[in-house]
Amino acid sequence: MRRIIVKLSGEALSAKGQGFDFDMAERTARILCAAADRHQAQVGVVIGAGNIWRGRQGKDMDAVTADQMGMLGTVINCLFMADAVRRAGGKARVFSAIEMNRICEVFTANLAIEAMERGEIVFFAGGSGNPFFTTDTALVLRAVETKADTILLAKNIDGVYTADPRTDPSATLIKDISYEEAQARQLKVMDAAAFALCAEQKVPELRVFGLSDPENILKVLAGDPMGTVLHPIRN
Repeated sequence: MRRIIVKLSGEALSAKGQGFDFDMAERTARILCAAADRHQAQVGVVIGAGNIWRGRQGKDMDAVTADQMGMLGTVINCLFMADAVRRAGGKARVFSAIEMNRICEVFTANLAIEAMERGEIVFFAGGSGNPFFTTDTALVLRAVETKADTILLAKNIDGVYTADPRTDPSATLIKDISYEEAQARQLKVMDAAAFALCAEQKVPELRVFGLSDPENILKVLAGDPMGTVLHPIRN
């Protein structure tokens, strides 16, 4: 059975970039349930916190404190989406990199794998548990730890481009590229630490595609070639 880790942005679940869009959450929850049921996938999810707290937006804030606030924001988003999955008829479990036993379980790879094998949609909260690392790094870390087959990186841009298509009209979509080449070309897909981990651990596949329509998750699982495929160097 295919094991996938999906990255969702906090903004994708928000109302105009802040707070929560309950309709979008319910729609996304139904799609995650369909991925588990219709496509027989074991599903893990990492969610950003941009709808609650973005980076180090507080003026002159201590960087560690700001990052800790972001990690806590991901816990809120994972609890929100786990509840939406349960209301959609699915089973959900939240694991956190930060100990908060009254709210959710502490992450261990073995427990997360067991939950995914039972058909539960697993939400990985709290980032990596450490400041100075983004949710991109947490995404790859959890994928490696749970031996995922594919990472699905749903973004507000529909793939990896030669340059930022929002500012460079000559930018073209790259359909297939290795992690090493993407690093060498300094393509802005994920942060450097996440890229390095993908290459070092030879993550089998990372798909980057647009989340303008959440149904794209199911289309990708069904074999739609949209977006970009990143992979280790092929011999």
